[in-house]
Amino acid sequence: MDKRVATAAEALADVKDGSTVLVGGFGQVGHPMALIDGLIEHGAKDLTIVCNNAGIGTSGLPRLMKLGRVRKIVCSYPRTAAVFSELYAAGKLELEITPQGTLAERIRAGGAGIGGFYTRTGVGTLLAEGKETRDIGGVSYVLELPLKGDLALIEAWEADRWGNLIFRGSGQNFNPIMATAAEKTVVQVQKVHDLGTIEPTAVVTPSIFVDRIVEIPYAPPYQAISY
Repeated sequence: MDKRVATAAEALADVKDGSTVLVGGFGQVGHPMALIDGLIEHGAKDLTIVCNNAGIGTSGLPRLMKLGRVRKIVCSYPRTAAVFSELYAAGKLELEITPQGTLAERIRAGGAGIGGFYTRTGVGTLLAEGKETRDIGGVSYVLELPLKGDLALIEAWEADRWGNLIFRGSGQNFNPIMATAAEKTVVQVQKVHDLGTIEPTAVVTPSIFVDRIVEIPYAPPYQAISY
């Protein structure tokens, strides 16, 4: 069993228009830039992007948005990219704002098969409008529903050919939970090792959650960033 493919374009060849795509990373840390470029090259459109933020600068997610490929973005902090503000103000992009911890838990719930959860975050604010609320022990909570994707694009530091993944530093942010919450998970990885050379206890995401691996040794234009 070998999940390696030669290029990002090959790994994303069957992406469909209208897909919901989970994109890992926190800012540029753990962000699968090569896979996003492959998605741009593919040409899929009418996408819903789920991510922590809307990217930085003009490459990656900002470029995908500027090309008109994104219909909606679900994230906690979208204003990291100027192009988002331009498109949103022009009514060309939908936004579902979700607090960062709630976003992570919604994705985790999607991967774990949980039908929803109650949280105090957002109670009494615009974020709770139209959502079910419940009193539990004299405290108000709002019901949040799980988030799942047709595709997850994630970044890992090391892998074996089966798809067992190791993350480095803050690269272990949204990436592991997104791998569990998508119908198909494609991984950009810095180094693929021989079977049996990865310490089993170091594996964060087991291979059962991974469908395809693209080995991208870090060099310009893809700079490894880890905090």
